[in-house]
Amino acid sequence: MEQEVYRVKEFCQKYAISRTSLYREISANRLTAFKRGRLTLIAREEAERWFHCLAYFKTRETMEKRHLALEKAT
Repeated sequence: MEQEVYRVKEFCQKYAISRTSLYREISANRLTAFKRGRLTLIAREEAERWFHCLAYFKTRETMEKRHLALEKAT
């Protein structure tokens, strides 16, 4: 059975993200964490939601290439 929450270290290892980047995501309200005493925890469901949202991120260069390809096709 998979655990229901991740500690910071576990989350960073699983999702290949640095602690600094993790806290940036939390500060930007793109990822929700909670405190249990001194521990910072991230719910598994929240981690999965955050990860799946990353799949929709596109760089400006990628969007420009796609736009050019569409122009050529029409």
